[in-house]
Amino acid sequence: MLLDKILEERKKKLELLQQAQCDPYPVTAKRSMHIGEFNNSFTRLSKKSTLIYLVGRVRSIRDQGKILFVSCEDASGRIQFVFKKDTIAQFDLIKKTLDAGDIIQGAGSPIKTKTGEKSLLIKKYQILTKTLQPLPTDFYGLEDIEIRLRKRYLDTILNPAERDLFLKKSVFWKSVREFLEAHNFISVETPVFEITPGGAEAEPFVTHHNALDEDFYLRISLEIALKKMIVGGFEKIYEIGRIFRNEGIDAEHLQDYTQLEFYWAYADYRDLMKFVKKMYQTVIKKTFGTLTLPYGNTKISWGGAWDTVDYCKAFQKHNKLDVLSCSDDALRVRARELSIKFEKNIGRGRLIDLIYKKTVRPLLIRPTFLINPPVTIEPLAKRSPKDPRVVERFQVMAYGTELGKGFSELNDPIDQRKRFEEQMKLREKGDVEAQMLDEDFLEALEYGMPPTAGFGTSERLFAVLAGRPIRETIFSPPMKRRNK
Repeated sequence: MLLDKILEERKKKLELLQQAQCDPYPVTAKRSMHIGEFNNSFTRLSKKSTLIYLVGRVRSIRDQGKILFVSCEDASGRIQFVFKKDTIAQFDLIKKTLDAGDIIQGAGSPIKTKTGEKSLLIKKYQILTKTLQPLPTDFYGLEDIEIRLRKRYLDTILNPAERDLFLKKSVFWKSVREFLEAHNFISVETPVFEITPGGAEAEPFVTHHNALDEDFYLRISLEIALKKMIVGGFEKIYEIGRIFRNEGIDAEHLQDYTQLEFYWAYADYRDLMKFVKKMYQTVIKKTFGTLTLPYGNTKISWGGAWDTVDYCKAFQKHNKLDVLSCSDDALRVRARELSIKFEKNIGRGRLIDLIYKKTVRPLLIRPTFLINPPVTIEPLAKRSPKDPRVVERFQVMAYGTELGKGFSELNDPIDQRKRFEEQMKLREKGDVEAQMLDEDFLEALEYGMPPTAGFGTSERLFAVLAGRPIRETIFSPPMKRRNK
């Protein structure tokens, strides 16, 4: 096979280097500057006589007999290294052993070739990493999405746009932190292991703690632990942390991902909506350089006013049902009309949510606050004083999906216990995503949590804004073993 032959030849080149007393994997490297800086400062650097040290991965080699033209790349850009037989020692060894993919160090002076290309005339050279595997473009390309995700390091070597995606993601989270801390929120950390998972409706992962000889759940949300900190006297806190949900994979869902949650004492969901809008606009502008982003064949602006849509009114408009008073049987009939599959013992809240996701959610394309859903679908939010059948919750909606959720937090321990008990009845009927009754959290609420607003969003927001399935925005998403 061609690949086997290439691998054999590269191992022979490695042996040649070792025989010539050239360490193919040295401990240190020397670098004067990044390649991008070299390119930008080429004219100034050309007037200096000191050697310039650059490092990079070899992307291509052109052999012109007594001259080698080698294209090298680091994270900042590309440059051409020029090797001449009469200016560098061991020229023949370099020709025999250098491959595309190798990482090298070159020291020399700036020159322009006959074609005017900025280059570095190499006077000293060192191999930094001898590669044994050829880059994919050398023999089969890298187009299969499963291979790209499984070997993402190759994807980012070959595709600068993929590296740029992860640079943007770094800017995204950095901008979130800067915004929150500029508004006096403090960063905190809470445990990943929980005795009782809570804060979301999702099936958790289970693990065993050997030292404590105790089973724990991996957290499905950051909410409960953070609200205990609000009870403890903290007033503005946030966490950006990993959460784990044992659910399906699709364009918007993964089993482990990064989530932001922040909690703001003495505020409610109205304060939160103003704050979140400003945060989104700031983060989007810093990450993407604009507030107008593509969506399909059109563009969506995150600037200006956002729409506000009442959950119950929108549900009634598109389903001809008053979600606050209609019977469970009427909801089941509507779900069957929409070809929605559901379990026999499904709870009312879950059924409402499934119908909403089929009929209302896909229509919310512009940035929208979807407000005041029924209490049956949000067990941790405060009831509206105007209508106790709904809760003071909003979702940030756009592109037909949810991109964040916040609410006035329920701080009444009696009401919270009743809602947990209702959730436990659903679990007893087989709903593995229903929330568990958390005695520790209820006890904390009994010590008193001030009126508080809480909000959460995840890296799904970045993925949707970037126009990519979420697993493509994760460097190493979970995947099945190849031989399974």
